[in-house]
Amino acid sequence: MPDEYKQMIKGMMGKKRYTHSCNVADMCVKLAEIFGEDVKKAYTAGILHDCRKEADADVQRSEMMSSGYYVDPAELASKSTWHGIAAAYYVRTELGIEDDDICNAIRFHTVARPAMSKLEKIVYLGDLVSAERDYPDVEKYRAYALKDLDNAMYQALKWSIANLTENDKKVPVSTIEAYNYYMDKRSKK
Repeated sequence: MPDEYKQMIKGMMGKKRYTHSCNVADMCVKLAEIFGEDVKKAYTAGILHDCRKEADADVQRSEMMSSGYYVDPAELASKSTWHGIAAAYYVRTELGIEDDDICNAIRFHTVARPAMSKLEKIVYLGDLVSAERDYPDVEKYRAYALKDLDNAMYQALKWSIANLTENDKKVPVSTIEAYNYYMDKRSKK
């Protein structure tokens, strides 16, 4: 696995975020092995997914707006989503990672989108259920992730949208579209 990324992020974040990033990378590898995804790509996207999380908000905003990705007004209004877009920009421009699947997995790891690639789902779910996570029902979401990526996405998005609305936060359009997409996939099984 690319140890240089692990060493790089260690200098970019505090111990808690570093531990989280390592745990996400480990979970992404586990999911990649189960579901037949490229393990190296899963590790790379997982270890780098939060590489801009602790960057200054002005830097995150600047990188997000320079990224070329569409930024939903709900994302723009929520600083907690900026780091995913900024990180995708950073890994492409600063690290030279041109792989669209890796960049998209990093970009959408907080908000999701419909018809995600296998790698995108793995990183989204790996972030949600990494080893240090201890929110209520995390074990249930881990079990979903280890069994069926599409059902896990449906369950995770249902939970995420409920969380956002209970806390009076805006829901990005891509999150709603992803929920509808995975709900339809679930009902067709």
